[in-house]
Amino acid sequence: MRLVINRCAPCSLDLVLSQAASEGILFHSLQVSLCFRGWLAGMLGVLLSLAPSASSDVSASRPNILLLMADDLGIGDIGCYGNNTMRTPNIDHLAEFGVKLTQHVSAASLCTPSRAAFLTGRYPVRSGMVSSIGHRVLQWTGASGGLPTNETTFAKILKEKGYATGLIGKWHLGLNCESASDHCHHPLHHGFDYFYGMPFSMMGDCARWELSEKRVNLEQKLNFLFQVLALVALTLAAGKLVHLISISWMPVIWSALLAVLLLTTSCFVGALIVHADCFLMRNHTITEQPMRFQRVTPLILQEVESFLKRNKLRPFLLFVSFLHVHIPLITTKNFLGKSAHGLYGDNVEEMDWMVGQILDALDMEGLTNSTLVYFTSDHGGSLENQFGNTQYGGWNGIYKGGKGMGGWEGGIRVPGIFRWPGLLPAGRVIGDPTSLMDVFPTVVQLAGGEVPQDRVIDGRDLLPLLLGTAQHSDHEFLMHYCERFLHAARWHQRDRGTLWKVHFVTPVFQPEGAGACYGRKVCPCSGEKVVHHDPPLLFDLSRDPSEAHVLTPASEPLFYQVMERVQQAVREHQQTLSPVPLQLDRLGNLWRPWLQPCCGPFPLCWCLREDDPQ
Repeated sequence: MRLVINRCAPCSLDLVLSQAASEGILFHSLQVSLCFRGWLAGMLGVLLSLAPSASSDVSASRPNILLLMADDLGIGDIGCYGNNTMRTPNIDHLAEFGVKLTQHVSAASLCTPSRAAFLTGRYPVRSGMVSSIGHRVLQWTGASGGLPTNETTFAKILKEKGYATGLIGKWHLGLNCESASDHCHHPLHHGFDYFYGMPFSMMGDCARWELSEKRVNLEQKLNFLFQVLALVALTLAAGKLVHLISISWMPVIWSALLAVLLLTTSCFVGALIVHADCFLMRNHTITEQPMRFQRVTPLILQEVESFLKRNKLRPFLLFVSFLHVHIPLITTKNFLGKSAHGLYGDNVEEMDWMVGQILDALDMEGLTNSTLVYFTSDHGGSLENQFGNTQYGGWNGIYKGGKGMGGWEGGIRVPGIFRWPGLLPAGRVIGDPTSLMDVFPTVVQLAGGEVPQDRVIDGRDLLPLLLGTAQHSDHEFLMHYCERFLHAARWHQRDRGTLWKVHFVTPVFQPEGAGACYGRKVCPCSGEKVVHHDPPLLFDLSRDPSEAHVLTPASEPLFYQVMERVQQAVREHQQTLSPVPLQLDRLGNLWRPWLQPCCGPFPLCWCLREDDPQ
């Protein structure tokens, strides 16, 4: 702490000395006459002004940066955010000795667009990491869509500033553009020195689970086409045999062969998906195809420990992107059946244990005090991940909605915890609106880099807010997209201390009265299953965080004023958007065999190139 001494008030020396003593300054046998008090106070002011303050420590340091991101974790799944039945002691410990954000939101409610926004500090609609036709995330590893090469990630900037940069875990932002080895969207082309993990995402289909992302749908379509072609072949054959039609046998034969091919494909499509999408890479090399699930958790931890050891003598950025807690909830036997919340709870508690192992490894290398640690989730928990009476998705606490819902808080409200011992105040809680996009400018400026000036950056530097030197977040407005469609916006009216939320579009829950779109994987963003509100729905999140009470002109005197101000902010925001190719639309999101990564001659994609972890 820097002491500021008023030279014109020599009588305040006693206070000065007590402050100095609290800073560890020891004065032995101090005997000062009254006539020297003013002079001594001034000298103390000069000496103490030479000592570095907390803010100058921050500006002069270049900390290591450890970013921890869960997959599909609900904010209500963690003890420090109110859950008293799920055991998350390591994440809770981070919050106890760090800063907890309670109004932290993602820029999208699904993996691919949210992660693109996190890495670039920009709404995903700016980079084209959205769709307009319902393809909410990248569907295949062998698709051409992905994070465009002209986007700048915080990893790229930190690498230029001399940081070692690593990503361990999930990517899900594309891989190839024109060939199976061009790796145009690969993490190593976006600023990371080192990558180990899944270039795609964990899926229920990876384990041929009952909850399927695409296998069941593909099987149904293939079986339908098989039945159509088989009927065509039988009809043509019967017509020819009874002389009703005069054709050659070739159409009959080709129809029959295509029908057999479709039937065979439908039988093997599950295995094809497992090999096509569920594999591990180290940098550009496939190490396991398909991946062996029980090896993954120890391999991830081994990779983290190895990265820390290799780079402990230089500043580093390590992004640990957990495969937990996405379905199929792969959990090692040590945690199976241990939680009070079934397989999902087991998986959450195992992830928390992994967080503890990573923090222990950081401590073992003597890096704890020089490392900024951040923990979050990419979006809210999935409510639709149900099978029978069993829930396989997360809990979003008091917040309405969940994964896939662009506007409702349950889909976008996420945990946000920062820890930096000695610099960030332990136990601080911040209730101002913040975003995953804010990590971009925060880590860039901590590393001594510059935020790009050639594009719009929607994130804001969080450091003044975390330190307590700023009273409020720099976000006055935040926009909430579902695909390329704006569903909602929030306004932090600072002079009143009010957080308004306006919904322009909301999904139709199924069945009626439910809180999610059951029977679908996620709620839609457009079409017949959404409602366009006129006037829009208004909520006061500062009094109604659950979005349970819609405000009307009759119940809220400021209704029209708020609507006018928010709609003006939306217009101003939309004027900053530029047209870009949509990476997740049909052409960029189709499986292309020539883009499929394969560790053998295609389609023999099978390998195990590394031993079991120690």
